[in-house]
Amino acid sequence: MLDAIGAGSIEELYRDVGEDILLSDSVPISQGRSEDEVIRMLESIGTRNQRGVPFLGAGCYDHIIPAAVDAISHLPSFLTANAPSQEEISQGLLQVFFEFQSMICQITGMDASNASTYDAANALTQAAGICLAARKGRHTLLVSPTIHPFALSVLRTWASHTDHVLVMLPQADGLCDLSSLESALSDDVAGVLVQSPNRYGFLEDYTSVAETMHKAGALLCVSSDPMSVGLQKSQREWGADIAVGDTQPFGLPMSFGGPSCGYLAVTKPLSAFLPGVVVGQTKDERGKRAFVLASHTNADTNSLAALRTTVYLSLVGWQGVKDAAWQCYVKSHYLQSNLAELGGVELAWDHPFWCEFPLRFHDAKRMRKYIQELRNEGLFAGVRLQALTHQPEDELVLLVSVTEKRSREEMETYLAAARRVLR
Repeated sequence: MLDAIGAGSIEELYRDVGEDILLSDSVPISQGRSEDEVIRMLESIGTRNQRGVPFLGAGCYDHIIPAAVDAISHLPSFLTANAPSQEEISQGLLQVFFEFQSMICQITGMDASNASTYDAANALTQAAGICLAARKGRHTLLVSPTIHPFALSVLRTWASHTDHVLVMLPQADGLCDLSSLESALSDDVAGVLVQSPNRYGFLEDYTSVAETMHKAGALLCVSSDPMSVGLQKSQREWGADIAVGDTQPFGLPMSFGGPSCGYLAVTKPLSAFLPGVVVGQTKDERGKRAFVLASHTNADTNSLAALRTTVYLSLVGWQGVKDAAWQCYVKSHYLQSNLAELGGVELAWDHPFWCEFPLRFHDAKRMRKYIQELRNEGLFAGVRLQALTHQPEDELVLLVSVTEKRSREEMETYLAAARRVLR
């Protein structure tokens, strides 16, 4: 196989993978090993993982997942029917997709949804394509600088070597500076891409943005954590034409960062531009309800992840989502208000937030000590923002997330450790 693809060795094949990710020592299975021996070796490697209570966020969160989500999604009838080549024969999976679409429309307020995308970054890029397709002849997209850095990276890759033009709006104190929006508009602008909660966890205000864009003949796309919509305005309430985001908070574990599940929904005039799989409901020849592929373009679904999201939402309901969102809000504000009383650290900017907030340390040495000391207590203190953005201004910023899963005891342990480090 190496000869066929032009690689001289396994090492050459994986040369683009970072050395910090690859195992420094090889797995000793070059000689014949039994199945049981190999499993034991892999379990031994797994014990090297550091486990703890995560106060991590930045797009991937530790939410409560009802046990029934695993039980139902692991049923052979679902697990073995994952992305079948002829989906029409799998009525159960098609029904899941249809219900997924319906729930996404209910949450976002949009008129139509596809049956999922790979993740939020993929959904945002698909939304950018919809803007350009729906506004033929236009090539420019305005982009908020406070969108998740991974999504921005994917968007830039998508636009490279094309005639698509991405224009970054300015940033002011952790928010997109929307006062510059009107002056950035032109006859070549197809839409604007924004996010709330943004990369810092802040809630952004898009009042009158849709009106401004529509006057210029352009579209508004809003990316949101779907659980946050239990408290903040939905994309439709902002007047958005396209809604995107990630359903990871709904039944998907952190799993070292993935896989997750993107959602993409639009208003009725844009429904013809929806990419991927769209499932419709009809009746069969006997008059019974049936599900069919209404559309299947050159893009795939995220079947099992969408299944888990659908099961989760079916179990907790909209009130359950609102309750979880409220707990995220209350618990994160409790932790933040207590941390704000300590020296050596402060809230990076004073803006409304939902479940995560940026702490700015006074010096890098104390920040490193803070992260290490809390890790010694079995706590992952937060995400170093610069590791994601690679921006100098984010060097001393730690993004701390608190979900409904965090207990009072866990938060008190966090605060006790923080007091020892920051005293």
